Amino acid sequence: MATDMLVKLYDLPEEAERFAAAYSGTNITIRRALPPEKHIVTAWVGEVFSPHWVSECEVAFTRQPVSCWIATVTDEVTGNVKPVGFACYDTTAKGFFGPTGVDPDLRGQGIGKALLYASLVAMRNEGYGYAVIGSAGPTDFYARTVGAIPIADSTPGVYKGMLR
Repeated sequence: MATDMLVKLYDLPEEAERFAAAYSGTNITIRRALPPEKHIVTAWVGEVFSPHWVSECEVAFTRQPVSCWIATVTDEVTGNVKPVGFACYDTTAKGFFGPTGVDPDLRGQGIGKALLYASLVAMRNEGYGYAVIGSAGPTDFYARTVGAIPIADSTPGVYKGMLR
């Protein structure tokens, strides 16, 4: 299990708010999920990622505002919209960012960065000074993108004794 990381929300990169608000892959939209989309988003998360992440994603849909941001792609021919990324916060514990994931075929296009920024800016706007990235996977990405630092002795942290 990876270590937790800490992010200073009052010291996010200047581009964070602008990038999250203006991200536009060719036909990709970053936005807060809506409650009626819960079954679609959680089914996709379960199919592409993990049942544990489905549980956390479901928690995000119980909050008001919903604490799940999604990336969607619109098929230019059919007009159908489908999820291609998600990011949650305040699901495992208050002040925690994650889980988050992007369709493996679309990684490297800035979608994950936009979802991270959107979530962290939302957390800052809700009054948080810091965010914990729980069991951070790509630690280099988080350090480089938002200045996240490892939290010493945080493994397994809040996950101690979790049913698997």
